[in-house]
Amino acid sequence: MSELLLGVDIGTGSTKGVLARPDGEVITSAERAHETSYPRPGWVEHNAEDVWWADFLAICKELFSHADASEVAGVCISGLGPCLLAADAEGRPLRPAILYGVDTRATQEIDELTRRYGAEQILERCGSPLTSQAVGPKLAWLRRNEPEVWRAMRQLLMASSFVVERLTGEYVLDHHSASQCDPIYDMKANRWADGWAEDIAGDLPLPRLLWPSDVAGEVTAQAAEITGIPARTQVAAGTIDAWAESASVGVSDPGDVMLMYGTTMFIIEVVGQPLSHPKLWGTVGLWPGTRNLAAGMVASGALTEWLRRIAGNKPYEELVKEASQVGAGSDGLVVLPYFAGERTPLFDTEARGVICGLTLSHGRGHLYRALLEATAYGVRHNFEAMREAGGRGQRLIAVGGGTKGGLWTQIVSDVTGQVQELPKETIGASYGDALLAAIGSGLIESGTTWTEIVSKVEPKPGADEAYGPLYEIYRDLYSATLDQAHSLARFQTA
Repeated sequence: MSELLLGVDIGTGSTKGVLARPDGEVITSAERAHETSYPRPGWVEHNAEDVWWADFLAICKELFSHADASEVAGVCISGLGPCLLAADAEGRPLRPAILYGVDTRATQEIDELTRRYGAEQILERCGSPLTSQAVGPKLAWLRRNEPEVWRAMRQLLMASSFVVERLTGEYVLDHHSASQCDPIYDMKANRWADGWAEDIAGDLPLPRLLWPSDVAGEVTAQAAEITGIPARTQVAAGTIDAWAESASVGVSDPGDVMLMYGTTMFIIEVVGQPLSHPKLWGTVGLWPGTRNLAAGMVASGALTEWLRRIAGNKPYEELVKEASQVGAGSDGLVVLPYFAGERTPLFDTEARGVICGLTLSHGRGHLYRALLEATAYGVRHNFEAMREAGGRGQRLIAVGGGTKGGLWTQIVSDVTGQVQELPKETIGASYGDALLAAIGSGLIESGTTWTEIVSKVEPKPGADEAYGPLYEIYRDLYSATLDQAHSLARFQTA
């Protein structure tokens, strides 16, 4: 019997699934869109039952309509994160899940915990400063603001571990996801942080820690009946989506960097030793002994989608064609891409978008290109912070839907001066999940990669002559408009 590996990734706007062979051959894939909830300014949530679990069941049903479910030999799930889902002792959600850094409700708790433990001590022990990305302050927010939920809470779950608990009954979390639970995880010791974890989480039982490809448990008979996955199939612990995607494209050696083009932009660099920077995230990697530097922008593809909507929902192909006819630098148009605040390297939830240099001669194509250039300037800014932290950034692999079409990737290479490698398979995190499932099930060895690089994007000669001066304007523009942007942000949320 030929084995199949089931990989499912639960993202911010959709869930994707894939069935693959142990050699990486994709048998079938599926996708299901879902809604994200914004109940209050700064709050971003998912209903775990209606989104995470319902999507998983729907994806399984669709995949198994095209393949024999009895052949499934391993399962792995990844998801958006780090998130905070408060659940009872049976894994039943007590409230909607609080999402990753886009949810900014815990600003007071971030400030309080930073003062309590010290910014330098947190960075030294946990690898990252406390920001809206961290789970610890959101735990403190929940304890303070929803005491009835806190008293009933017995499990801290994320998208991946929630589905793992449903499939196996095991309460676990992978080390990488835990390393984004600052400040309750000790990155140097690879365990929950003695003292700080008890201080913030109280008597809340924290999950057993595993590595993403470790087997968390087996599919129970009850879960098998509901999902169609054979009982006793091994289920890997899983991890956060961007890291599963990095596994899918072989980002594993020090100096390897993954640049993910999507609604947001995300960057992961593998480093040979623990590194930290006050404007980046330092995390545990996918495998024992590995470390990462990570960066993330709040809005990238979301910017062009915004323009497409207000331009009458024009097809992307038409907008890209118009932008391609505009020269580098968009005829002196510079945009700050902080339309929803910014994560790294600013950590400024009150940053706002700026369009500078507009004239009556600028058109839609100029603006579309300037938005793409803005994301490229943001990538360059993050790359510079990574180098300051000690990263080497020797090999850059680009992934995500934004790599299609060629214009966006070319602009990023021109602005950053970096060559980008493009892999054959761009399915994403679910493909990495299938790889992790194959490793966890013992069908392939750890370190195996399914990646095949099929093309490269190289900077155009002389590109920096145009983009260098504009990048300096981009950097200066943030500080020059900081007070006004913050005043407007407070006005908008008043």
